[in-house]
Amino acid sequence: MSGKRYTEEFQSEAVKQVLEKGHSAASVAARLGINKHSLYTWVARTRSTGVASLSAPTTSPDAAELRRLRAELKRVTEERDILKKAAAYFAKVSG
Repeated sequence: MSGKRYTEEFQSEAVKQVLEKGHSAASVAARLGINKHSLYTWVARTRSTGVASLSAPTTSPDAAELRRLRAELKRVTEERDILKKAAAYFAKVSG
């Protein structure tokens, strides 16, 4: 059950419309074509972490490197899991 992924900038702008401009979450969600429950989640997360997270997303080289490393870690972890399953399968079949 994998839903559509939205960029942090998109999420931040949608949350700003709700919190700063006073629009209802349902109207913003309808206008942007997103699930209203997703928007409610983003708003709740922003409120719990504070208003500072509403600023523009960080585009520093460190943030880009962090995103790249996280993506690489995810890919390598998936590869490892596939290899573990294959090894277990072949061990079961041959032995």
